[in-house]
Amino acid sequence: MAKSQDGIQSIPEPTLRRLPVYYQYVKNHKADEVHVSCTQIAQALNQKPIQVRKDLEIAGAIGKPRLGYPVADLVDILEQFLGYRRVDDAFLIGAGHLGLALLGYEGFKERGLNIAAAFDSDPHKIGERFHGKEILHIDTFTKLVERMKIPIGILTVPAQEAQKIADMMVKAGIKAIWNFAPVHIHVPEDIIVQHENLASSLVVLSKKLSAQLEHRIEEA
Repeated sequence: MAKSQDGIQSIPEPTLRRLPVYYQYVKNHKADEVHVSCTQIAQALNQKPIQVRKDLEIAGAIGKPRLGYPVADLVDILEQFLGYRRVDDAFLIGAGHLGLALLGYEGFKERGLNIAAAFDSDPHKIGERFHGKEILHIDTFTKLVERMKIPIGILTVPAQEAQKIADMMVKAGIKAIWNFAPVHIHVPEDIIVQHENLASSLVVLSKKLSAQLEHRIEEA
């Protein structure tokens, strides 16, 4: 487990990626069961029970032998830990196909994220409304960040524009950047960046599919 700059132990990123998946599973079964165990969660999500238990302990959930976790309590603990009860506002830059898809995704608000506005430089998009929100000119970004104290920036621009826009976000006061551009951006150490590389995910998916198909052929 790595340590953050202030010396406090940070949470392993794999755990942070698994916990929302556990949450969705438990929440979907809330009406069906009073208790849920690590084994049930692990079997449903193709994980190891001991890994599920360790992840849930990090979130502050302690199960009881032979009973597991009270479902309602576990949902509450995970919502609190994952920050789903606190909504953070974000600005999105890049109103292309991906940007508009993210703008229209209703599930973000349930997960504590509100995309308050989208920005672009294309004059044909400025003033248009998508999913109930107007596309604003990128020149207004900095002043609105400062006025509204927006902490999160979502980057969905082409690779060649990503660093320039990231620099603008940092200068405006953005504290965390969710980067969907197909390139790594460089920011000061105190700025949080989460890179989402769709091309890499596609390669992983393709390779897993190829391996599965080859295995089936060998078994035939």
